[in-house]
Amino acid sequence: MRLRRAVALAVLGTVAAVLAGCGAGEHARSAEVPAPVSAADLANVTLRVGDQKGGSQALLKAAGKLDDLPYRIEFSTFTSGPPLLEAASAGAVDIGRTGNTPPIFAAAANAKIAVVAAAQRDVAGDALLVPQDSPVRRVGDLRGKTIGVAKGSSAHGQLLYLLREAGLSTRDVTLSYLQPADAYSAFTQGRLDAWAVWEPYSSQARLEANGRVLADGTGTANGYTFQVAGLEALSDAGKHTALKDYLVRLAQAQHWAQTHREDWARVWSADTGLDPRGRPGGGPDLRRPPDPARRHGGGIPAGPRECVP
Repeated sequence: MRLRRAVALAVLGTVAAVLAGCGAGEHARSAEVPAPVSAADLANVTLRVGDQKGGSQALLKAAGKLDDLPYRIEFSTFTSGPPLLEAASAGAVDIGRTGNTPPIFAAAANAKIAVVAAAQRDVAGDALLVPQDSPVRRVGDLRGKTIGVAKGSSAHGQLLYLLREAGLSTRDVTLSYLQPADAYSAFTQGRLDAWAVWEPYSSQARLEANGRVLADGTGTANGYTFQVAGLEALSDAGKHTALKDYLVRLAQAQHWAQTHREDWARVWSADTGLDPRGRPGGGPDLRRPPDPARRHGGGIPAGPRECVP
């Protein structure tokens, strides 16, 4: 049943993109769905996929879903969701996975993208970290402190929520907008009082930089991730056909990860360079179709309650 739901979500997602586009307004809702192309034409298609560390490429390869592709795939690695969505909007990549907040920021900027599939993942790795010897013991103690975060990322949305729950706002702290590699360097050098980030970087901070989790997404984050496609790709018949097949393969790979946890953990560890046993959940993220009870508004999952600075 879970696989059937995942595959159905993936197949229908591309069609739904023209009805419930994220960031594209009326254009996405009124565009016609291209007709499928022939196998011969599909063989000439190259699908450009934006990815992140320990993400879709590793998962698809581990599950054997990159074998016998009827088209070609080129993967590009991005540091976080916002630059990936900028690339999708500009037509530099065709599709990519992001966390729950980047599509909201992209929609506000009228990006030329559409959400085409969704899943949920473990939220224990969505962490707000401080140095092990920090006197900060609760989020409220961050008043007047400097916090590193990637602007527009899922960690940004989660941080805003945590601040609000602690009675703070962005005026009470200094936000240092840094991509994960730069933030890791700043955190290890003592230039940040706290760092809001996601997996695998939160595990890296705990295992290699002696970071301590001040708060995570448990009980607050919804764990939604989205596959987001560029409108240029969705309007192209060949790429639209490839996208539908790609989303089915991805849903099948997610199901495989649920039933082959140790195999997926080994691949994830090799891709990220981290020991999966050191992760809060005891292994890599396991994505699954979204919980219907947490949906609203035409089946598109809600974003975090606090999503803009």
